[in-house]
Amino acid sequence: MDDLLTAVGTTRLKPTVALEQSPTTPDPAEDLGATGVSSPDQALAALRDQPDAQKLHRVLSYLKVTARNLGDFNIRVPGPLSAQIISTLVNDTIPNYWDVWPATFSSEDDKGILIECLKSVSGLGAIVARLKGLVQDFHQKQRQSGGNSDSAEQQIKVLSDTLANLLQESVILDLWRVIQDFTNAPTQRQILWRELVSLLAAGRIVSVAAQATDLLKSTTSAQSDPWYASGSNFALWIGRSTALFVSNATDSTGSDGALLLGKSLTLGYPDNVLWEFLSRFPLHDATKLPLLQQTIRKLRAHEQRQVLFTLLNVLSSKLLAVRDENLKETSRAISASVAFLQAVTNSNDTLKESLTQWLTNPTGGCANVSFGARRVAVAALQSDEDRMCKVLERSMEQFGDELFIRHTPILQQEALAQILLMSSGYIHRMQPMLLFTLARSSVQMRGTSNRLGSSSLRARFLGMIVAAAISELVDKPETQLNFGIPDTESEEAGWFKQLPQLNDSIGSVEDFEQVVAERTTPITKHSRPQLQEKKKAGHSSEKPKKGHAAAGPKIIEIMSDSDEDEDLVPYAKPDSDPEDDSEDPTQVTRNRPTAPVYIRDLLAGLRESEDYDRHQLALSTAANLIRRKTGFGKEVKDNLEELASVLIGLNDQFDLENFQDMRQQALIAVAVAEPTQMGPYLVRCFYAGDYSISQRTSILAAIGLGAREMAGFKESVDESDSRPRVDQSFPSKMLPGKLHSIYSTEGNAVDAITNKLKHTMISPLALDAADKAAGPNALKVRTFSSRMEVEKKRRIITNELAKVVAQSFFFPLTAGWWTHSRALGTSNIYYSATILPLFLKTLAILLHSSGSSTLSLPQMTSELWDLLLAVRAPALSDSAILEGVLFALLMLLEVNENQQRLVHENGRELLETQEWAKMVFDRTGGGSGEEERVRTLAAGVLVKCGEVVEKYQGSLMGDMMDF
Repeated sequence: MDDLLTAVGTTRLKPTVALEQSPTTPDPAEDLGATGVSSPDQALAALRDQPDAQKLHRVLSYLKVTARNLGDFNIRVPGPLSAQIISTLVNDTIPNYWDVWPATFSSEDDKGILIECLKSVSGLGAIVARLKGLVQDFHQKQRQSGGNSDSAEQQIKVLSDTLANLLQESVILDLWRVIQDFTNAPTQRQILWRELVSLLAAGRIVSVAAQATDLLKSTTSAQSDPWYASGSNFALWIGRSTALFVSNATDSTGSDGALLLGKSLTLGYPDNVLWEFLSRFPLHDATKLPLLQQTIRKLRAHEQRQVLFTLLNVLSSKLLAVRDENLKETSRAISASVAFLQAVTNSNDTLKESLTQWLTNPTGGCANVSFGARRVAVAALQSDEDRMCKVLERSMEQFGDELFIRHTPILQQEALAQILLMSSGYIHRMQPMLLFTLARSSVQMRGTSNRLGSSSLRARFLGMIVAAAISELVDKPETQLNFGIPDTESEEAGWFKQLPQLNDSIGSVEDFEQVVAERTTPITKHSRPQLQEKKKAGHSSEKPKKGHAAAGPKIIEIMSDSDEDEDLVPYAKPDSDPEDDSEDPTQVTRNRPTAPVYIRDLLAGLRESEDYDRHQLALSTAANLIRRKTGFGKEVKDNLEELASVLIGLNDQFDLENFQDMRQQALIAVAVAEPTQMGPYLVRCFYAGDYSISQRTSILAAIGLGAREMAGFKESVDESDSRPRVDQSFPSKMLPGKLHSIYSTEGNAVDAITNKLKHTMISPLALDAADKAAGPNALKVRTFSSRMEVEKKRRIITNELAKVVAQSFFFPLTAGWWTHSRALGTSNIYYSATILPLFLKTLAILLHSSGSSTLSLPQMTSELWDLLLAVRAPALSDSAILEGVLFALLMLLEVNENQQRLVHENGRELLETQEWAKMVFDRTGGGSGEEERVRTLAAGVLVKCGEVVEKYQGSLMGDMMDF
């Protein structure tokens, strides 16, 4: 009978009490063979046999001992047995035992020993591969069955926790030492190091971790992302780890550190990587700086240039002011930055040549950094006479080029003028005769003549200032160039004339480390839970005191006042608070948050992630608080950039009603509080910040609405909110507010203002067309009394925007767009159908709000017209972009009331616009609503162009003979 029975499966029941027993630590002197684990084969078999807690501890202890073994087997060295053991640990041991072990552990606990066993390239790769497989399987099962897998979620959770414990700051250095100590073949070492760099610095870990986190957030109530699943936070970590590795690894060639640093800069957050690298690298140690220089020299040429340009961007955003008004003294940050930049570029011809090209090519990036960064870059070349001469000659030639003057954004021209003046001062101190020769050269003479003949007021101003400043250096006082106009004697002109006198001293690299440390915000982990615990402890200690004070008998005397003050009317009984309706006293909220009074309290409330009431109250009162505090002290001014950063990056984590409106109003209040400071900052956030498309659109909306408010066209809340107001007490076909904001096709506040302005511009054209059939408007007169009533209601509006619109908003926007367009082409997000139409409408709103009497209107018109003509090709393939281009063209023609100047300065652009608008009008039908809007705008542009061309046809014919 026994032969007839065949075993088809064996199930071993594991007693649950075994997991609950605390592991016993074996005697260190005990022989491993006596524990039953003396070989890797036995360890693998034990792990596959579902061991109890004691046996698992013995296996892990054995594997930990092999991690320091130079013999036949080492768990950290790749091999067939080690791969199988690591796979078993990741697939079976961690899911079964991780949650059983205590949350806090040390290196002697089972959890700590397991982390030590997995601290290898193979272990890290196995965890990442398993996480990726679990995420893919989960999505596949969800598509097939529509349900969730609890076991997969649990495994993803414990593996993510394991990964977080593995990613310590020293993990890169530790794994590199493991590779060097236990791998003999140089080829194998190189392969393992490249695999580790690919895992950490190439983004494989952060991408898998982000997918796993999104999966857990969709199935659980998790609110915040772990740091290793956030690209920016992971970049900060990789920067710190890279600094620790470069400063401590005994890498004689520096090639391993160069590979790690070069790959880290491709994560997408180079500024974060380099800033953390600089903040953690021990520059005070004289032996560490050569390691950094060696690592940079081992980078490839394009990676070296990326390090240099990223360094200049970091210096601009973190250390150096936007514009230093005090040019007579060299600040500590300036001298220290010059010292560090010189230390990086010394004995490196590639970096020196890249720095020279960066300074002489304003379209390549030097115009997008602060003046302090340009000042440091020029001062870093003061010991290299040949390259300083090259900077001066190239700058002088490009500054006077006629095409450069006509078609380059004015911010880039200003940056080149600053570089030209600073370099001329250094050359004057090095070789006075060389500067004298260049000042008398045909290049300088022709450049000055081109500048003076320009139609742009700003271009002429820069030409006069540069010519006068150079003349002061090379000519005698009685023969110095003097134009004799008020502009050259203004405060700004005096600031430009001080630039040749700059002679910044070279500080020390140690000072640079101290300056970086002062600007680095310390990272405090788990600060919020500790604060919450303190608050809870404080409340629990206060309540018994109140109860103790109230204890004991009370004697209450009831006084009758029925006969007194009978003529007084008592107050009405207050309405009941819905939050206090609960009969359970534990559910009544006693400690309700109060509205913030100070800006620091407002920032804390906006950052609140646990208290709904406090966060909602801070956001709802943010705009009013900022407006009240503006102009009173320096509280708002000192915290404006931090406020803007928090508001732009704010997410609707509590699903607040009217979240977008409240945030938008707060951003507008920030923009109008200090426009000269916040205008350039918001533009930098729009172009260089790590923000989503929706957050970038909110920046554009804040700029546009803030500009209209400063111009006196402040919209009410109802006008700025494009959503329709519906009486919710009656049934309607509108979706609930949250769903309506997702599925509706209505535009934002900028679109609402655009429609309003479009109607204002198109209506007179329609009336003129109707006059031909119904008689002129002159016959449609109204009574004198009604006209006087209208005049009484009209009030004079002070346009504060006209003073700051060009330098603070318009020119930074156009210069940034040209920089990204030339660097990335049409593949960047600023050409997308979401960003570009809103961007063009914002520029048109800025132009309209500034008014027709703005001094910088000619230059703004020229830059906007060049930009609009440059996007004609993508506009023809997308109706939204086409509508934005046509609206901006119509606004441009509407604002420029001086048509004669428009013909003389922009005649070619006018004719090009007329021909293109005619082509758009002919090819666009009138079927859908979008096509009808586009056709209407094209007709408006055609009519406006026709009026100007017809009136000044003679001038255009003479000017356009070669067109």
